[in-house]
Amino acid sequence: MLDVKKDIKRIYQSAVSAVLPENLIENSTFLQTLASKKIHLFGSGKAAVEMVKSMEKIFGKQIIDGLIISPYLDNSLKYVEVYESTHPMLSQQSLDAAQKLMVKLEALQEDELFIYLLSGGSSALIELPMKPLSLDALVETTTLLLQNSVPIEEINIVRKHLSLIKGGRLGARTQAKGLVLVLSDVIGDDLEAIGSAPLYCDTSTFEDALSILDQYGLTDKVPKVVLEILHKAEQESPKKPNENIEHIVLGSNKVALKAAKQFAESLGYRCEIVTDQLQGDVTIAAKTILQAAKESEADCLLFGGECTVEVHGDGQGGRNQELCLHILKNIQQDWAFTFLSGGSDGIDGNSPAAGGIVDFTSYRDDINSYIEKSDSYHYLKRGNDLLVTGYSGTNVMDIMIIIKGEKSV
Repeated sequence: MLDVKKDIKRIYQSAVSAVLPENLIENSTFLQTLASKKIHLFGSGKAAVEMVKSMEKIFGKQIIDGLIISPYLDNSLKYVEVYESTHPMLSQQSLDAAQKLMVKLEALQEDELFIYLLSGGSSALIELPMKPLSLDALVETTTLLLQNSVPIEEINIVRKHLSLIKGGRLGARTQAKGLVLVLSDVIGDDLEAIGSAPLYCDTSTFEDALSILDQYGLTDKVPKVVLEILHKAEQESPKKPNENIEHIVLGSNKVALKAAKQFAESLGYRCEIVTDQLQGDVTIAAKTILQAAKESEADCLLFGGECTVEVHGDGQGGRNQELCLHILKNIQQDWAFTFLSGGSDGIDGNSPAAGGIVDFTSYRDDINSYIEKSDSYHYLKRGNDLLVTGYSGTNVMDIMIIIKGEKSV
């Protein structure tokens, strides 16, 4: 099984490599059409810094101004300022970052060109709440949404209707021509959802946001000011994209899975991509994965998407590690398998791991106690079953791989 564990990690790494900014941007022939243009370079997200590095290689001194909002600083950039903000929770830095971006975009003239590098994480990194909503009230609302397993797309609908920059509102503030290069971290590569669509548009409504709060039993739990803003519905988001701003999806989960399939087949596995849209609670996702594995003739099955997990305790872990535990709980030691679940960004929840790699030998009878404490990290750490990669520099949701094999005696 050691060789299979090695193989499955290499398959995961091939998926992540395919969607690294350096591989996506530097191979993008359409950027050559901008060879003589002066460019203002902006961006936000977990992958923003790595995307800028590739852009600087291509355009160099053509970049006359730039500001990137990132969860970490990087002093190696030559032409672009990096402003450090916070993720996954909002902070005053998120508000300051949004203000800086807004000022720069509003200052551009009609004949100027900007490129915006957008990746997952932007929803927290940049924010400007509607008045009189305070930062504390917005943080409280976001925390409630996350703790109640609300899918990220629905979380963003609520946040877009409490924001002055999300849902196309930032894009409406500029007269300049713009090109938005996107790394998708949402199901179906929906431009209205990625980063809460600061420069695109938003067909959801204040009424939709209220319905989401009601659906998850949060209407009586969110701060009263949130309900006041949503009921007043004074400033609806733009329903059509700014005609001067074009969006291009460079990388996605689907791109990652295709690369993983090709690599797995080069190792001799019969490989099948089952879906790039796996979602829902990890308890259900585990059963979906195992059912597909039992029905498929392939011995290596690939899944992509982003599941949710309901937090019960104060342990460490994340949705990928939690999914590993539910796979183990469902199978126990009944048949041979190796399973990997990892975030493409190298981050999983509140832990230093990207996810986990488990096989039929990883099951232990005390697994339920770790699930009840939401402490998947320490369960996997005890058996040396963690997937630890460090921050990858990209973000296209999660990669799940299961390899079936004969049980050795």
